[in-house]
Amino acid sequence: MRGVFFSFEGPEGSGKSTQIRLLYNYLKKRGLKVLKIREPGGTRIGEKIRKILLNPSFKEISPLSEMLLYMVCRNQLVEEVIIPYLKKGYIILCDRFLDSTFAYQGFGLGVDLKLIKKIADSVCKGITPDLTVVLDLPVEEGLKRAGKKFDRIEIRDLKFHQRVREGYLKLAKLYPKRIKVIAVQNEPLSTQKIIQEIIFKKLCHLRKLSETKNL
Repeated sequence: MRGVFFSFEGPEGSGKSTQIRLLYNYLKKRGLKVLKIREPGGTRIGEKIRKILLNPSFKEISPLSEMLLYMVCRNQLVEEVIIPYLKKGYIILCDRFLDSTFAYQGFGLGVDLKLIKKIADSVCKGITPDLTVVLDLPVEEGLKRAGKKFDRIEIRDLKFHQRVREGYLKLAKLYPKRIKVIAVQNEPLSTQKIIQEIIFKKLCHLRKLSETKNL
């Protein structure tokens, strides 16, 4: 069976990293080949660009430049990591992917969505998540959970973060089969239980499809 690609999205403070870590441990304990990666980053070049993108001192980065820098990171990740590991049959858990660019730079900063899509067609090499989990919660609560704001994205005003959240919800309506919105629960393990059920159901579905093709 070909590898499986899951992406995790959500506004600031939604707890993506925690949920990915819990899911990674859950799948590993069941003997599955799992890889967790993040955006921006995940490669030598990507991690260098990440430091620029999140550094508050680089306030002069324009919305278009910001979008392009994220795309550079994404292309490196697709070429160096995602495609090779999918070929090896891994389950990939990715902390953010293309939907983040639509939400943050598109809906959040006003970069043309059609332009983002056009560039992404080349950057992503046809790679689309088999399933995307969007962790959703009110913006004010998310920023509160995030704690002190240090990076260049987190320090933006409340209206920006509200546009980002609304963007994710719009994307979920556009792609209901791929994007599943989960309301963040008070207890991380409660959220994790919901995620595990969705992931398990998707893995079973993909396995059946694979078996049918091999008949």
